[in-house]
Amino acid sequence: FVWNYTNWGGAQIYLLAIMKEAASEWDVLAVLPERSSPDLISFLEQIGVRYELIDAEIDTGDAPSLKGKLARTKSRIQSEINTFRYLLNFDLRSSILHIESAPWQSWILYTALCARGANVFVTMHNALPNRPRWRVALWKSRLHFLSRLSGFHIFASNKDTRNKLKGWVNDAFWEKIKVTYTCVNPIQIKQATKLTFEKVAVRDKFGIASEKFIVLCVAQFIDRKGRWVFLEAAKEVVRATDDIDFVWVSPDLPNRADMEKIEKFGLGDRFRMIKSREIGTSRVEILSFFRVGDIFVLPSFLEGLPISLLEAMAMGVPVISTDVNAIPEAVKNDETGVIVPPGDPKLLARRIIELARDPDRMNRLATNGQEFVLKTFDERIASRIAINEYNECFKDSTLKI
Repeated sequence: FVWNYTNWGGAQIYLLAIMKEAASEWDVLAVLPERSSPDLISFLEQIGVRYELIDAEIDTGDAPSLKGKLARTKSRIQSEINTFRYLLNFDLRSSILHIESAPWQSWILYTALCARGANVFVTMHNALPNRPRWRVALWKSRLHFLSRLSGFHIFASNKDTRNKLKGWVNDAFWEKIKVTYTCVNPIQIKQATKLTFEKVAVRDKFGIASEKFIVLCVAQFIDRKGRWVFLEAAKEVVRATDDIDFVWVSPDLPNRADMEKIEKFGLGDRFRMIKSREIGTSRVEILSFFRVGDIFVLPSFLEGLPISLLEAMAMGVPVISTDVNAIPEAVKNDETGVIVPPGDPKLLARRIIELARDPDRMNRLATNGQEFVLKTFDERIASRIAINEYNECFKDSTLKI
């Protein structure tokens, strides 16, 4: 299992689930950059997966200038060269490589690995972004090329992504794409719900008002997660009422420029940023923390099926999110949660206040959401689909798997 960036999120939680399930049949190794988060390394250690840290990190920062774009491209190419050289240490013909890197960008890496006899899998979590026609045509030609390589495979982590891949790869390849949902771990959910949780004490520890109604978000603090929409909605709510506060939990805290922008919203102590590592180092501790919120809000612009949203629902927290990509596969409006259009902070603010003032509706949505997620999005089922596909690669081989 390979990736080349240090910020982590739902994609890594998805891969951790597969690693854990695969470990009973395979010799599992995670390959990640040298400066990877201690939190993520801790999760690997907790599930007993070996890992190697290599010099293969891409630059994921903003690149508004041509010089910046060229530097970022150079970083990606060097990262892929270093990754390829490292992977040559293994017998690739008897290995499965599950790589977290965009195939329309890293197509040369995938081609080189397939040429060495490797079976390479990539999971696509959402549809390709909107870009100029010439770039879309280029990306489509690359994916069509890759889809004709015998060792190249794609999983889709939701139905929306699979459907939108139609036409981006050849039809025979598309028919074989399996959906391996982003999912929750029911065992960990059960452990988290049974864990002693003193809500007032936890709120006091993190400077969260114990008597307030809390709107929680757990996600990377980035644009596509709707961070500024969240804060704009918070500003509207704070103007309207004194009893609703906001909390955002992220693997990393914002940089100085983002902190200065946050200050301009004038929320003061009505908004708290918390680094996930402050909450705990185990997945169960982080899951348990979802109960600090009264509702969970994720106003994303672009998503696959966000793991934090599913985990909030599984922990019995009512949710509000947007009708983008695969989110409606889990959040069905006024059945398992509340759906709003992306980029409308005033409407989001109204929906937050409406839900906060209707405890019966909150309870109904929380119960329905929890039941639906635990029944539909079990990581053991999704992981087994992936592992069966790994095994299919060797069904006619003399290798003993």
